[in-house]
Amino acid sequence: MLWKKDVLFCDISPTTYAISEAKEKAKRYIKDFTGKDVFARGTTKKRLRNIVSTHSNHLIKKGKGIDPVLQENKAVNIDIACKKINGIVIRPGETFSFWRTVGKITRKKGYKDGRIISANKLTPGLGGGLCNLGNTIHLLVLHSPMEVTEFHTHSDALAPDEGERIPMSSGTSVCYNYVDFRFKNTTDQPVQLCVWCQDGELRGELRSRSQFPWTYEIVEEDHHFVKEDDKYFRVSKIYKLTKDRETGRVIDKKLVRDNHSEVMFDYDQIPRELIRL
Repeated sequence: MLWKKDVLFCDISPTTYAISEAKEKAKRYIKDFTGKDVFARGTTKKRLRNIVSTHSNHLIKKGKGIDPVLQENKAVNIDIACKKINGIVIRPGETFSFWRTVGKITRKKGYKDGRIISANKLTPGLGGGLCNLGNTIHLLVLHSPMEVTEFHTHSDALAPDEGERIPMSSGTSVCYNYVDFRFKNTTDQPVQLCVWCQDGELRGELRSRSQFPWTYEIVEEDHHFVKEDDKYFRVSKIYKLTKDRETGRVIDKKLVRDNHSEVMFDYDQIPRELIRL
């Protein structure tokens, strides 16, 4: 067998991939066991009174090349995971972990094959679609004073934009358990994460006991598409604006993503006016 220096061990075969994945999972267990993070655990049906941020999106995507069965399965997967997360309270100093809350993905729990990204390609996979849930939670957190402590990206161009462009409408990657999404409550009051499925939509709210003195806005600058060799990419810079609630004055502008995402949908659906030569 010839060895190629530029080939990663995990890419040699399915066996080496499984070995690499097991190693990463073990490293995560050890890191969490020996680390100092205190993870949020408790949930309650009673909602905290103040809404910090909200977000919703369609569970089922439609379009050329999109498998409707995988979309239906995605909706099932998201609904199962939402029921594990909905109502969780993150107290001051605590960290929310997507995977420590949702748990391991298995068929026995009802999870199905949805759409995942593997080797930079869209393909069926167990639990596919949970990145959509991770991204919704990320958007809720970005519109708050919470601190994102772990974030992984995939393409922010999985499907054509529906209506007006929403910055970071996709792009959060999660994979049990070593590719996690985490945020820490660095404020002096508890916050509550609520996510649920209703009327064909994934809905989310981040709540608190009382109002924070700031508001937040996500803005995208220089959004366009470019062709590099034989592939198209979405390119933009995405910022988080922090504003004084009383005056509306911008007190901070932070770059949260220097976007360069490979387009994963049919190139014919890219708006021609957004293609830059």
